[in-house]
Amino acid sequence: MARIGVVTFPGSLDDQDAARAVELCGAEAVPLWHGSDSLQAVDAVILPGGFSYGDYLRCGAIARFSPVMDQVVRAANGGMPVLGICNGFQVLCESHLLPGAMIRNEQRHFVCTDQRLRVETNDTTWTRDFGVGDEISIVLKNGEGNYQADPETLQRLEENNQVVFRYIDGNPNGSNHDIAGITNERGNVVGLMPHPEHNVEELTGPSLDGRTFFSSVLGFLAARV
Repeated sequence: MARIGVVTFPGSLDDQDAARAVELCGAEAVPLWHGSDSLQAVDAVILPGGFSYGDYLRCGAIARFSPVMDQVVRAANGGMPVLGICNGFQVLCESHLLPGAMIRNEQRHFVCTDQRLRVETNDTTWTRDFGVGDEISIVLKNGEGNYQADPETLQRLEENNQVVFRYIDGNPNGSNHDIAGITNERGNVVGLMPHPEHNVEELTGPSLDGRTFFSSVLGFLAARV
């Protein structure tokens, strides 16, 4: 059985949701503490949503220096699948595993909604079971989800097919190019603002579209073995 680590930072609030989603989708969820220097031999890592370190200084800026992140960065650079959800996406940007940065939502208020997304690429470890052009519904909840990058970085993301998800039916936070999620060039690191872990069972979400993230990475890991 695949082992997927879920990191808990001080201020994380969706770590248990992510762990539950991992278990529901057929893998073993392994809790990883922010102060640990071991990934406990996991096969993939999820950086969950929340407010790591209270979002002091800048969202994700302090979490980036947690001991566990040294291991996550090393593993990601070696090809391990890493998924950053909301605050986890912010941490990935602060860790320079993904380019760009997050700022306050354009409307200057917290957004909480069932958000429609379009899948722009399935050439990643976390999206391989989606079809390009699929339109999905995933819960979105953030106050600093406005993705920004310089023109050269945006051009590179577009040309390299690194935009994974794009907002449709309106841009909820002002992100450049309607970007909801991106990947690194290798395709093993994905960050997105919406919360797929909240869309894995009928009780808590308007769709089951979140399950495809987990089936994708489990399929990738199984094929690799």
